Amino acid sequence: APSAIAAAFVDSAPLLVGHTERTLVETAVGLAVSIVTGVALAVAVDLLPSLRRAIYPVLVVSQTIPIIALAPLLVVWFGFGLLPRVLVVTLVCFFPIAISTAQGLASADPDMVALLASMGASRFQIFRKVRLPGALPSAFAGLRIAATYAVIGAVISEWVGASRGLGIFMIRSANSYLTARLFSAIALASVLSIALFGLVVLVERLALPWYYAARREERWEDIR
Repeated sequence: APSAIAAAFVDSAPLLVGHTERTLVETAVGLAVSIVTGVALAVAVDLLPSLRRAIYPVLVVSQTIPIIALAPLLVVWFGFGLLPRVLVVTLVCFFPIAISTAQGLASADPDMVALLASMGASRFQIFRKVRLPGALPSAFAGLRIAATYAVIGAVISEWVGASRGLGIFMIRSANSYLTARLFSAIALASVLSIALFGLVVLVERLALPWYYAARREERWEDIR
């Protein structure tokens, strides 16, 4: 019952604090690495069309490999430290960020690109003033998706070998038949995912005020 889950959450709060801290560290580091690598690859793919043809099939194939099957191999290769768990989170979050950012860069307004080119703008200036700002809404869309997956990736990585984290807390609770405690950890993981999603939305609104102002203007024009 929900009351039993709430009671279990209160009783296990001291334990959950330490496990949650470890999961949040894995989530934050993995998500940060996926943002850097995903955006860098998207920019490289946009600047080098030949790289796009070579990399895209590899990216798609990489998403067909179940992470739950790959996680044990990462533990074998890199041990039981932080690195394999960060790699799992990175692999989970990397794809939506890279694909969304690349799609945003490829969808730049051709009229704006042609206008700046006619004014003598360099390729880097066109990228900085048109292509990159135009790609930010798509990039944040991919980041919102990645944010919801990040905590899940961290929990999955902890299932295959960890000393702390919400994943190992769930495993121990299940093995001990502490069902209410297990559901309290599941609920906490869901709350963390929602909070991370909300944080990304907040950063997006602060970083792209012009985008949301234009959307409000469009909605107002539709109403009128």
